[in-house]
Amino acid sequence: MKNELIKILENKKIAILGLGLENQALLKYIKKVNLEFNITICDFRAQTEINDKLEKVNLDTQDYKYQLQADFNVNLDKYDIMFRSPGWSLSCPGIKSAKKAKVEISSAMNLFFQLCPSENIIAVTGSKGKGTTATLITEILKNNKKIVHLGGNIGIAPFDFIENIKKDDYIVLELSSFQLEDLKYSSKYSIITNIYHEHLSPADPHNPNYHHSYKDYLLAKANIFKHKKYNNYLITKGNVILEYKKNTPEILKKYHGEIIEYKKAKVQTKLKGIYNQENIGASLKLAETLNLNKEKTLETVRDFKNLENRLEFVAEKKGVKYFNNSFSTTPESTKLDLKSFSEDIILIAGGPDKGADFSSLTKNFKDKVKKTILFPGQGSKKIKESLLKNNYNNNNIIEVESMSEAVNLAQKNAKKNDVVLLSPACASFGLFKNYKERGKLFKKEINK
Repeated sequence: MKNELIKILENKKIAILGLGLENQALLKYIKKVNLEFNITICDFRAQTEINDKLEKVNLDTQDYKYQLQADFNVNLDKYDIMFRSPGWSLSCPGIKSAKKAKVEISSAMNLFFQLCPSENIIAVTGSKGKGTTATLITEILKNNKKIVHLGGNIGIAPFDFIENIKKDDYIVLELSSFQLEDLKYSSKYSIITNIYHEHLSPADPHNPNYHHSYKDYLLAKANIFKHKKYNNYLITKGNVILEYKKNTPEILKKYHGEIIEYKKAKVQTKLKGIYNQENIGASLKLAETLNLNKEKTLETVRDFKNLENRLEFVAEKKGVKYFNNSFSTTPESTKLDLKSFSEDIILIAGGPDKGADFSSLTKNFKDKVKKTILFPGQGSKKIKESLLKNNYNNNNIIEVESMSEAVNLAQKNAKKNDVVLLSPACASFGLFKNYKERGKLFKKEINK
């Protein structure tokens, strides 16, 4: 791996575009294998903040050059190769000028695919369900006595464990559309759980990347499978294949691997959420493709629980159950959450708009949701308008300014056997740093 890295980066001017987790892990790996390259960190943050990030991961701030704040996105055409963080838009002026100058636009994920010693990469993407599916697959492989490494968008950078990978190991990667949009390699086993209209407007000021059209979003996801012509497998649902046939038919025509359709499973599990039977279906189909032991696989599924912030059970107090799906940032996922409960629901939702249509979500609210508590944001305004159009009682809509206020009012309005559900259907930014902070604050308020 070290020799391969030298071949790729030696004598090149290297730009690190954004000091996120993946690029931090790449810099740590370069230091660990005792290589010195001409590296410049380009980031919108100030030097003090960059220094803090580097020092936290034991990197020497003196080892790098810097292009920060107002200058972070200029003169990028002077570099030979650039490693882009997923939040850095490919359509920004700096990258456009670099492309014209024939600068190689890469990423830590591209480099990982180039250097990875094992071909057994299982990549999972989808608008929703990819984190749960990737983690469940990892547990299934472990229970089948396979050596497996989990990473990607789930919060573990692959360069943090690349040195531990052996030729026959399995690597499970959860990949977002922004990690995929410039990926030049495809995994041997690829899974697409579902595709909704998401990331079509810049809702997150810390990660302003977005797709300019639904077709662009589909094309980004397609990189998970399209680059390998033979000896690879795409596991997905029939309606995902239909979306590609309808919007980007050329992609499937060029693909020569095997397409394997999966269906919703009907198995015993501790996973809450009816949609998780689809995530289980994808995992079981992969296990079948890999010829794993069926009983050990089903045993893993039976014991598997919801991940944090993904319809996570928080507590039961005075007969009221509290569930946290802060990860729900689309109306489609919140709609599925509502279908997962037979009890009356007090819903905490809303926030910034990601260009979503809420009409399908709000259609049956009055039969299911006794109170709707909304955070500030354009998404909340659209939800409220859509609710009123569907004859939802305005007295049952409560607008709040904080998580503390939201949970306090939910507790006051809840009765025994009700469910209080955080499932925002919107982005978190504005009131919260990210979906993780939103979920953390929800749990903190409940457990006060």
